[in-house]
Amino acid sequence: MIISRTPFRLPLGGGGTDLPAYYSKYGGYVISAAIDKYMHIAVNKMFEDKIRVSYSSTEIVDSPDKIRHRVVREALRCTGIDRHIEIVSIADAPASTGLGSSGSFAVGLLNALYGYKGLHKTAKELAEEACDIAMNKLVEPSGKQDEYIAAHGGIRVLEIDRSGSVSVRDLKLDQEVVSELEHNILMFYTGIKRDASEVLREQQGRIEQKDRGGDGDAVKRMHKIKSIGIEIGKALERGEVNRFGELLHEHWLAKRGVTQKMSNDRIDRWLEIARKNGAMGEKLIGAGGGGFLMFYCENGKHELRKALAAEGLQEHRFRFDFTGSKIIYDV
Repeated sequence: MIISRTPFRLPLGGGGTDLPAYYSKYGGYVISAAIDKYMHIAVNKMFEDKIRVSYSSTEIVDSPDKIRHRVVREALRCTGIDRHIEIVSIADAPASTGLGSSGSFAVGLLNALYGYKGLHKTAKELAEEACDIAMNKLVEPSGKQDEYIAAHGGIRVLEIDRSGSVSVRDLKLDQEVVSELEHNILMFYTGIKRDASEVLREQQGRIEQKDRGGDGDAVKRMHKIKSIGIEIGKALERGEVNRFGELLHEHWLAKRGVTQKMSNDRIDRWLEIARKNGAMGEKLIGAGGGGFLMFYCENGKHELRKALAAEGLQEHRFRFDFTGSKIIYDV
């Protein structure tokens, strides 16, 4: 049996510039952090000449082509495993909540399947293969952030050139800065699940409007998001953690207008309540439309927590993960 553990992620700056509609013309810049909420994938040899896949549903089939779960089907094809295999996934948070679970699932599954075959793949190889499954084989409207941060872990800068090549480097942070971020970033679950693909398709479509004679507003906003992301990186490396909070607010104002599906009246209300109760910066994590809210709050955390609890929002605390996808059990 092989068990992999792969972290989910928090985007800290530049989110959305990892979409091919943007980076293929302008290059992308994303700061992302892995957190200690995980996707666990267990792979075991099955006695029968079958494939068993257990996630929110259970499938038992006799060939990869018959698997309904598209990522599992493509991962088995990539790794050349076609029988006598059982795959079980267990997640610390549900899908469609903005924490990059699809990317973590793909990376963790590939890591476990290659481990099952006795092969080692680097973090970059796992990330690229997972991106290839999502973007090319399944033609999903996704970017490269989720897979890369899931594979590498840590708090990283991802720079994406126009060809799609990704350069990964550590954000050079003092331990005190890391501790302040863990202490001052608060996450609350809205209870709203959403289809990220729908939001991302509209976002990419709006970015591409400029090439079709549109007004280019979405592209201007994405340029702003990228410049804010670069400034966030500089501020954090200088130890100016409160500046991160201020820039987080500017980032949300820019991102909020990229597509109408990014937010809604309820989400806007919750964000405003947080701002009135001590949050310096705020955003919806992931593509938008639901999932988790993220706030930066130095002072007044008790008031913020009390106000959002009164709205029925549940806080989920976290620490950063610095290991990335790894095999935690190998027999």
